[in-house]
Formats: sequence, structure tokens, C-alpha cells
Amino acid sequence: MKKILAFGGSTSSTSINKQLATYASSQVVNVETEVIDFNDYAAPIYSTDEEANGFPENLVALSEHMKQFDGYVVSLAEHNGSYAAAFKSILDWLSRINRSVFNDKPVLLMATSPGGRGGASVLSNASNYFPHAGASEVITYSFPNFFDNFKEGKITNKELNDGLLEKIKEFENNI
Repeated sequence: MKKILAFGGSTSSTSINKQLATYASSQVVNVETEVIDFNDYAAPIYSTDEEANGFPENLVALSEHMKQFDGYVVSLAEHNGSYAAAFKSILDWLSRINRSVFNDKPVLLMATSPGGRGGASVLSNASNYFPHAGASEVITYSFPNFFDNFKEGKITNKELNDGLLEKIKEFENNI
């Protein structure tokens, strides 16, 4: 059976992006799904000075763990038009451990926000970068107005849910 890994690119205990990633991954059929929390992968902010001290063991373990999966469901928080600092640092460390962070596998890349743009800026940044980080395919989905359209663990707006399900089908065809 195929396996996918899902996570929200945030360390917020109430991350709306983790909620979206969890929901989206539950909609992928015929796969085994694992959802991780980036709070379990705390690390110093990446720098070459820090790297000289060695790689954080928890991120080395995560990099190895990521090799077990056939695809990834990722939903990114947008902070000031870009990645959340915690995600960026984890991504930087992972890319130093293994340049092909996503191991030449497909990524369903999403973003959500409380506002109408649905994390469009971070989605654009990541969709341009992820192929350089080993994503074989990057299928994007922007989910606007999270608190208006997501209740009790699922998308309540039929049109938005149907749009996500179309992206999930595309993702399924690539894993």
C-alpha cells in the first residue's frame, strides 16, 4: 500500500494549516497516512555556524523517515507573505541533510489563511522552490477564509471542497 506523510508548516498548537493537511490527507484513497507535528522537530534556526556543530538528530531522523513515503500533503502557514520561521528553518536543515527533501515524490501543496487570499504568497514561493527540493510534482491548492469554510474537521463550502477533491485526484494519479 502507498504511504503519504502530511503536515502543516507551522508550530502553532492550533494550526489551521495542520487541520487542512490532516483533512486533505484523510481524503486520499487507498493509502496509509501519517500526520506529523512540527513541534516534535524543534531545531535551532539554520546557519552555517550551527551546521558546524552538526545536524540536529531529530531532523536527521525526520529526513530518513521521509524516505519511506510515496507522496506528501503539505499545508503552509503564511507569515508576512512567506514561510513561517519554524518551517523555513526545518526546511533549511532538511535540505542540508538531503538536498532532495521530498525524495523525488509528488507533493500536494496547500495553504490557508483567515483571509480571502488563502496564503497565495507562500503558495507561490513554495511551488517555485519545492521542485528544487525534490518534489517530482507540485499540485497546489489555496483555501481562503478558513474560519468561514472549515468546521468540525472538514471543509463546509461545497465548491471549495470539490476543488480540493479535484487536486487530490491529481495527486493520487501521481503517487
